[in-house]
Amino acid sequence: MVEFARDVLELPGAHTTEIDPDTKYPVIHIMPDQEKKMLAKEYGATMRLGAWDCRLKVNTKVRSLYGKEEISERHRHRFEFNNDFLSQFMKKGLTISGTTPDGKLVEIIELKDHPFFVGTQFHPELKSRPLNPHPLFVGFVKAASDVII
Repeated sequence: MVEFARDVLELPGAHTTEIDPDTKYPVIHIMPDQEKKMLAKEYGATMRLGAWDCRLKVNTKVRSLYGKEEISERHRHRFEFNNDFLSQFMKKGLTISGTTPDGKLVEIIELKDHPFFVGTQFHPELKSRPLNPHPLFVGFVKAASDVII
């Protein structure tokens, strides 16, 4: 998201407030409910943690890979995409392919015309197993093998 903001949206200095709290373009910022906890230095088990539902947009790579409208994935973070930049990103071709069921938090992004540009807020590796790989890893390997062959 930061690189997309810098390169495609041409927002020099775009950053995450985790690294640069004074950035002019905070495309990634602390979740509002987390800000108070950080100020109070309440770090232990206070982040967005555990399984959370995600609604997948139709006609996207992720919807095709999962084969269903709603999924549940594991999270471990305090920072999220800043929705103040949402329309700018979408106008430049970034697809918001997964959100929380209420549509308030961006969970998955992708670029439509790229073989496999998918980014997630959650951690797919936490649900992947050797004999049951995560759908996103399967999709990535397939896309990579299609490019190589």
